[in-house]
Amino acid sequence: MKLSFVIPCYRSEKTIAAVVGEIKSVVETRKEYDYEIVMVSDHSPDNVYNVIEAMCRCDPQHLKGLELARNFGQQSALMAGYAASGGDVIISLDDDGQSPVDAIYSLVDRLREDADVVIGSYEAKKHNVFRNLGSWVNSLMTTWLLDKPMDIQMTSFFAMRRFVADAVLSYEGPYPYLGGLLFRVTRNIVNVPVKHRARAEGASGYTFAKLLGLWLNGFTAFSVKPLRLASWAGFICAAMGFFYGFWTVINKLFINNDAPIGYSSVMSAVLFIGGTIMLILGLIGEYIGRIYISINKSPQYVISRKTTT
Repeated sequence: MKLSFVIPCYRSEKTIAAVVGEIKSVVETRKEYDYEIVMVSDHSPDNVYNVIEAMCRCDPQHLKGLELARNFGQQSALMAGYAASGGDVIISLDDDGQSPVDAIYSLVDRLREDADVVIGSYEAKKHNVFRNLGSWVNSLMTTWLLDKPMDIQMTSFFAMRRFVADAVLSYEGPYPYLGGLLFRVTRNIVNVPVKHRARAEGASGYTFAKLLGLWLNGFTAFSVKPLRLASWAGFICAAMGFFYGFWTVINKLFINNDAPIGYSSVMSAVLFIGGTIMLILGLIGEYIGRIYISINKSPQYVISRKTTT
């Protein structure tokens, strides 16, 4: 059996060699497994691809390197790595040393029992507060949109069978979202508890803009529930406006003839309803814009350089 490790790399020239070295030392403890390590530089602004090239030249049998033409994002980098991999089991992990590489076989052994996807779950995450908040929001989103079980924790450290990876790769849209793709393929997904490590160096590359883009991918690519929510919001606003207008007429005619028609209440209603309409139009526009980009066959990623055997 062959294991494929896929590592998206961004600003990790000082950590990637240590991660690769630890993977090698762990894998070689069980000789029944062959392995390969696919490193994908997501057009990193540092010299990480030079480090990747040097490592590949030293061990061309087990190491592969890819460089993307521009920064497509972590999800697209993973898709590029999956396409370049050839293992029976594909393991995704981070480039910053936070993924517990020593727990690789905990995932692999559980996968060989009866699971299709095994995700490492962390009792305590060593991310900063902002990143943990983003993970919490992402978990809520996948639970609501994708019917993810509440007890399943999604992390970037997971293993999957080859048929799952092949099914994931069949998605050709420009906005891949692995949480949605995995749950679209199979529900046989389990967690294995592992320990999260502190970041070896630097800070997370996930900014608020990148997290927002990731959430939008999940919203618009794999569910129409936001549109249904928008419809309900429009219905509720219309009902509130109708009943408020009805109450105003009744109050004026039968209860308090001197009741003033308030400018403030009118403006509040207009602003509330107007804001809701603009929000719904923006959501619809996001869907339409992404449909337009998908029809134009915008690529998930473009590989500019390869270092493979």
